[in-house]
Amino acid sequence: MAEVVQRDVMEYDVVIIGGGPAGLSAAIRLKQLAAEANAELGVCVIEKGSEIGAHILSGAVMDPRGISELFPDWKEKGAPLNTPVSEDRFLFLGESSARRLPNALLPDCFQNHGNFVVSLGNVCRWLGQQAEELGVEIFPGFAGAEVLYDEKGSVKGVATGNMGVGRDGAHTGQFQPGVELHAKYTFFAEGCRGHLGKQVMEKFRLREGSDPQVYGIGLKELWEIDPAKHQPGLVIHTAGWPLSSDTYGGSFLYHLENNQVAVGFVVGLAYENPWLSPFEEFQRYKTHPEIRKFLEGGKRLSYGARAITAGGVLSLPKLVFPGGCLVGDDAGFLNASRIKGSHAAIKSGMLAAEAAFAAVQAQRSHDELSAYTEGFRKSWLFDELWRARNFKQWMAKGLYAGSLMVGIEQWLLGGKFPWTLHHQHSDHEMLRLASECKPIDYPKPDGKISFDRLSSVFLSSTNHEENQPVHLTLKNPAIPVGTNLRDYAGPESRYCPAGVYEFVKSSDGDDRLQINAQNCVHCKTCDIKDPTQNIVWIVPEGGGGPNYPNM
Repeated sequence: MAEVVQRDVMEYDVVIIGGGPAGLSAAIRLKQLAAEANAELGVCVIEKGSEIGAHILSGAVMDPRGISELFPDWKEKGAPLNTPVSEDRFLFLGESSARRLPNALLPDCFQNHGNFVVSLGNVCRWLGQQAEELGVEIFPGFAGAEVLYDEKGSVKGVATGNMGVGRDGAHTGQFQPGVELHAKYTFFAEGCRGHLGKQVMEKFRLREGSDPQVYGIGLKELWEIDPAKHQPGLVIHTAGWPLSSDTYGGSFLYHLENNQVAVGFVVGLAYENPWLSPFEEFQRYKTHPEIRKFLEGGKRLSYGARAITAGGVLSLPKLVFPGGCLVGDDAGFLNASRIKGSHAAIKSGMLAAEAAFAAVQAQRSHDELSAYTEGFRKSWLFDELWRARNFKQWMAKGLYAGSLMVGIEQWLLGGKFPWTLHHQHSDHEMLRLASECKPIDYPKPDGKISFDRLSSVFLSSTNHEENQPVHLTLKNPAIPVGTNLRDYAGPESRYCPAGVYEFVKSSDGDDRLQINAQNCVHCKTCDIKDPTQNIVWIVPEGGGGPNYPNM
C-alpha cells in the first residue's frame, strides 16, 4: 500500500508556476495594482530551476514594448537591455554562398531598429529582483508537479514535487513531501509544452476550435569572439543551408556586449525525414564561411536547447478555465515571424494579472477570468499576432515559395492578407518512415567550431539527482524498439539535443532504449516529436536541469 504523505498547505490569492518573463511580469503587475489600490494581495511564484533564469534560453532580440509598459522607467532601474540593435542582415545561404537580402526589401517583422540584444536569463533575474522588492514570494528549486482541484472541479492550486524519492519510488532518508499551494487563481507560465499546462488543456478541452499547435527546437551557443570581429548590436538571420528547401528552419547570430555573440539554429519540428538531427544541422551550420569567420579564434562558453511554441494566434488554446489561466509560451504567444516572444510573454502576464486583480477585489475565486481573454482580443498583442497568422503556413510550402509569400503578405500588404491559412497536422504526425527517406551523413565535429553532444551538455551545467525516478516516461516500453526503431530508425536518438536517448545492445544481442535522464536539458522536444506520442515528459525533482549563465 502506498504511504500516505501529509503535505503542508500555503494559501495565496494568486499562485504562478514558472519564473520566466510571463510569470514574473504577472506577479509584478499584480503587486503594482495592489499598491495602487492600497490593497493586500498574496502572490507566489514557484520555479523548477535552481534559481530564476537558470532554465531560460532565448536568442534573444527583445522588443521593449512589453517591459516599457510594465516599467516605464526600466532604464533608470537598471534593466539589462544594454545593447541596442545597430544593424540587420538577412542572408540566404547555399553550401558555400551567401546572398544578402537588401534591407529595403526586409519586411517589418525582420527589422529590429529600436530593439535590444539581450540575455533573457539575465532579464528574468532582474525581473525577479523587482518582483521580490514588491513583495512577491519566489521559491526557486520547487517544481509544480500536480494540479489540485476543488470539489467542483475548478483548479485550486498546485502541489510541488516530493524531494528525496529514490529511483525505485521509495522514500530515502532525505525525503521531504511537496507543499500544496492553494490560490483563488492559478497561472500556468511554464514555457513551451508545460507539464501542467498540457494537463489542464486536456482536462478542460482548451484546444477545441484551435489549429494544432506546431513547434520548433532552438539550439544556442554563447561565444566570446575576437574583439576585432565583434560589432555590438549586429543582428544576422539566415535561411537555407544546411537544411533542404522543404524543411522549415533558420539561424541567428546576435552580437551582445563584452565581445560575446549568441549563435543559434531553429528547426521546425514538422520536419519529415527521421534521419535529420537538429543538433548536427546546427553544428554544420556554424562551418559555413559566413558564420565561421566570426567564430574562428573564439571560445564557446555555453550551450542549451529549448522547444518553442510557434503556431501563433490560430493555434492558441482557450486561455482561461475555472480557477486559472495560461500565459506566455505555455499558451503559445510567440510571434514566429519576428522570432520574438519575450515582449508577448510580458504582455500576456500583465493582461492576466489585471483580470485576476479585478476578480479578487470583487471577492471572486476559482471561476473563469474572461476579462483576460477580452483584454487580449483588444490589445496590440492580438493585432500583432493576427498580422503574422499565416507565417508558418506559408513557410511550410518551402523556403522559396514561402519566403515569396511572406514577403508579399508582410512587406507589400503589411500583414493584411485577405485570407487565413490553417495548420492541418501536429508535428509528430509529419515524420515519414525511414525507408522512404534519405539518410543524412553528418561530418564529425572538429572540436573548434563544431562539437559533440556530450561536451555541449557539459557546458549547459545540467545536473539531476541521480537517485530519483526517471522523469522521461514511456506509456509502453515496447514501442521504442518495436515501432520507433523498426519503422523510423529510432528518431529519438537524433531529435534529442542532449544525448538522452540511446539505442544499445543488451547482453543477449537485442536492442533496447537507454534513457540517460541525467543529460536532459528540459527542452521537451521528445514529448512533442515522438511519432507514437509514447514519451511523456514530467517534472523531475526541483532544482535539477540546466543552469544557464547569460543565456
